[in-house]
Amino acid sequence: MVRDKYHNQLIQLQEKISSLSELVKNAIKESIISLQDHNVEQAVDVIKDDIKIDEISTQIEIDCMRLLALQQPLARDLRLIVAIIKINIDLERTGDLAVAIAKVTVAIDNEIHIKPLVDIPRMATVVCKMIDGAQRAFCESDSDLAYDIAIFDNEVDALYNQVWREIMTLMIENPHNIRNASQLTLIARNLERMGDHVSNMCESIVYMVTGKRVKLN
Repeated sequence: MVRDKYHNQLIQLQEKISSLSELVKNAIKESIISLQDHNVEQAVDVIKDDIKIDEISTQIEIDCMRLLALQQPLARDLRLIVAIIKINIDLERTGDLAVAIAKVTVAIDNEIHIKPLVDIPRMATVVCKMIDGAQRAFCESDSDLAYDIAIFDNEVDALYNQVWREIMTLMIENPHNIRNASQLTLIARNLERMGDHVSNMCESIVYMVTGKRVKLN
């Protein structure tokens, strides 16, 4: 009976990680759409909704600490809980980066972007695809998939470098572009960091499944 309750608690933790992944992914999508559309109201909603992400993240941390203290798990269960703790941190920080993008949208308001937003939304799309894949790898305990998903961070990095080069060129050509250019560079940097966080999640999944500690970014 006690073991059944324990395993149910582990399942609930995994479900909470999946719910958190969906909320974070939605925050990324909404923050980028609000940026493209100059939709300040939508950006404000992203900022407000971050409290939901923080609440679930805090509850996951509390639940993990309780299981570690009361159940003293060993082997695979211990690795699972450690992985959940680390994935939870990476997801919460990714949510914070989405909020940072939404705050830039609020600051920009109706200011026209100095360049069409093409690569920045592409970065967001790749990051969301990575979160989807990492979530699936976590739920299916698939370390091979985790390795495959982490590789997409190279695509995010390449897009960031492309955005950075283009924006630097526009700033040099016209110093009046500096303010907006700096804001777009910050957004691209936040997306690049999101890719790093998802790669960290993949590392945690590999550890959870195999017990091996690897570096994937």
